[in-house]
Amino acid sequence: MLTRIPTPSYRSAACVLAALLSSCSLSTGSAFAQTTLTSAPPASFTLSNGLQVVVIPDHRTPVVTEMIWYKVGSADETPGKSGLAHFLEHLMFKGTEKHPIGEFSKTVFRVGGNENAFTSLDYTSYFQRVPREQLPTVMELEADRMTGLVLKDENVLPERDVVLEEYNMSVANSPNERLSEQITTALYLNHPYSRPVIGWHQEIEKLGREDALAFYRCFYAPNNAIVVIAGDVELPEVRSLVERNFGPIPAQPAIPAQRVRPQEPEPEAPRTVTLSDPRVEQPVLQRFYLVPSATTVAPGESAAIAVLAQLMGGGSNSYLYRALVADKPLAVSASASYSSISLDPTQFSVSASPKAGVGFAEVEQVIDGVIADIAQNPIRAEDLERVKTHLIAGAIYAQDDQAALAGWYGGALSTGLSVEDIRSWPDRIRGVTDVQVRAAAQKWLDKKRSVTGYLIKDTSTAKTGAKTTTKREEKRS
Repeated sequence: MLTRIPTPSYRSAACVLAALLSSCSLSTGSAFAQTTLTSAPPASFTLSNGLQVVVIPDHRTPVVTEMIWYKVGSADETPGKSGLAHFLEHLMFKGTEKHPIGEFSKTVFRVGGNENAFTSLDYTSYFQRVPREQLPTVMELEADRMTGLVLKDENVLPERDVVLEEYNMSVANSPNERLSEQITTALYLNHPYSRPVIGWHQEIEKLGREDALAFYRCFYAPNNAIVVIAGDVELPEVRSLVERNFGPIPAQPAIPAQRVRPQEPEPEAPRTVTLSDPRVEQPVLQRFYLVPSATTVAPGESAAIAVLAQLMGGGSNSYLYRALVADKPLAVSASASYSSISLDPTQFSVSASPKAGVGFAEVEQVIDGVIADIAQNPIRAEDLERVKTHLIAGAIYAQDDQAALAGWYGGALSTGLSVEDIRSWPDRIRGVTDVQVRAAAQKWLDKKRSVTGYLIKDTSTAKTGAKTTTKREEKRS
């Protein structure tokens, strides 16, 4: 979750690359059909202590974005201490011996910059955007708090209350968010992605100073971090600054070269979750499929799944929107998305909000029909071209935003992708065929790989809280 200024939730942080690449809508024209990334590839180097550095020069404005990505997220927490990665993100603003609490933020704001931080399943990131001449200042501050954090109970315990209030606002008081949480928990039977990034309330309220410090000392080190600098800079300048500020920090030898987590068994049965809440005004159907991420997928499949998601639920021309909203008065909204940026298997999600008087079964039948049609029949060439053009345009337009570029590279590199993987993404999208999309639908949108959630209004006068039920629909051959 985010700490300072209201920005997208941790769910968006976990999907940072996918969000950036699909952020721009485009007409059905093919202006980008033969266009690839024309900007120079970013420079990168690694310090002797293991810190990876990526430099993206952009001289159009005298501004620079600094981001540091720690390769640790909620999926790396000790069982029973959920929410610890996010809690530490909050505490990273509590000061060091050298720079007391509040000095970092005051310095950034005083020079006209902005800062923020976010936690996801796989990483925690901190960033500042400042005038270029202030880069040495914010880099020194960021390097100082990599190992110099000072935590006192009088700062830690009130911040835990802040996190609990954030939980109440963003989860407890949001039936939609709680439904997504319940679906995710049911989707992952063995993997720690089943834990919400913000944590479970009863575990958050037990987190303390020693928990945060132990987590900090274990994971916050140069050999577990990536620094991305984008803006009005050159490589030699950045290299000198990084070596001066981060170079003296020793590596943490206990951090393994690769993160190994419990993996999911092959899904065998669809599951359903029903959440009822008296505050619900609009029923919602959500379905999550367990699918491979860009890191775990076979070559070519991630791009095909991304095209499939855009084809099914990316905007008013998508197949789901047409079938449920435009052509038939069954739903007020319909969408689909693919969270490709993830260290381990991820989710393909479908969502629809039925109109008054329309049952979930009718909506679900249409969703199943759209998936079956894609899997079994040729896709119209103009639809495939439109979707690929949209996705490629998003990648090209991202070149115009230095903060977006920094996020694009940082999120992908933190989850095991390479610079070449990132830069070749538009070409891989361009190469996706009808056959690949249909194969992705057949293979990955198998209902036994899914959890379907229903959000309904609880009309019981005796019940004041929410009620959740889960069912596994075991099917025998």
